[in-house]
Amino acid sequence: MKIQAAVVREQSGPFDVSELDLAEPKDDEILVKIVGVGICHTDLVCRDQYFPVPLPCVFGHEGSGIIEKVGHQVVGFEKGDHVAVTFKTCGTCDPCFEGQPGYCHDFYGQNFNGSRPDGSCALSENGETVHGHFFAQSSFASHALCHVSNLLKVDRSLPLELLGPLGCGIQTGAGAVMNALKPKAGTSIAIFGAGTVGLSAVMAARIVGCGTIIVVDLTDERLATATELGATHTINASDNDPVAMIQEITGTGTHYSLECTGIPEVARQAVDCLTLTGVCGVMGVSPAGTEFNLDMNSVLFGRSVRGIIEGDSVPRVFIPRLIDLYKQGRFPFDKLISTYPFAEINQAVEDVESGKVIKPVLLMDA
Repeated sequence: MKIQAAVVREQSGPFDVSELDLAEPKDDEILVKIVGVGICHTDLVCRDQYFPVPLPCVFGHEGSGIIEKVGHQVVGFEKGDHVAVTFKTCGTCDPCFEGQPGYCHDFYGQNFNGSRPDGSCALSENGETVHGHFFAQSSFASHALCHVSNLLKVDRSLPLELLGPLGCGIQTGAGAVMNALKPKAGTSIAIFGAGTVGLSAVMAARIVGCGTIIVVDLTDERLATATELGATHTINASDNDPVAMIQEITGTGTHYSLECTGIPEVARQAVDCLTLTGVCGVMGVSPAGTEFNLDMNSVLFGRSVRGIIEGDSVPRVFIPRLIDLYKQGRFPFDKLISTYPFAEINQAVEDVESGKVIKPVLLMDA
């Protein structure tokens, strides 16, 4: 079938909205008409080839939409279902079986290969292959082929066009707090970076009862949003030493910290701001091979550092919980979102990269 899709044809190139051919779904695949799709930092770093995703490629991995067709082996989904799309895993390795799908041994193969795991591609242009299946969806498109394992049905009364970012950025930030760090009520947390991931972590920290929630960023507007969402303190790192200020606010440092920027110097600050036995979660995406330094004696005194992928989430369990919190008014993730017509994808990218908006969502029918 003919679809509209945004193709990146060269490293760091623009998103070129073009007509492509999309193959019919295989037996375990589902055709989804995309209604809305978030733009995530991971889409942009893969466009820039931080990770070697083959080009030309259709990115997009925070899609939501309506099922149009299901493969012959699909059970539990049918035409007309409203769905949100998330990441895909192999489902057979130890982490998948143990409820840690973000650490699937084949996470890269399932999400970043630019093809199905068997090497086949469903997208083409004038007979030439266009890579896709990005996070088993490639949802910067009017339609996407998804896998039965990376879809979840959502209530038809919900604003479907806004739900896609729950599949990656929002569950990553919220899950880092709720699933990975699991802070006790009254404890302190410092969050470095007030983008989608960091601000989702702020809302989660408020829900679980953190007593001190400190947010560090370079943009006053984003820090104001952090305060609105639950931060008790904010620090503009462009003219302040965040580690010194965090020590001043807390006395001994925070119990927890989250690094959401992918900048090595910031990761060091996120560790240095911890109190003894504090835990730093690292989530920011950096080019492959990026390193950062730590003071060995600082870590020796009980501090620890751990990476967090997709918020340690089991999406079919965690995303419905976030939706319930949203319905209760306790997790207002919609305050992060700015919407754009799909045709304005390059403007949306420019606005998020400049810090003008937090989470752009492309609307297919706008």
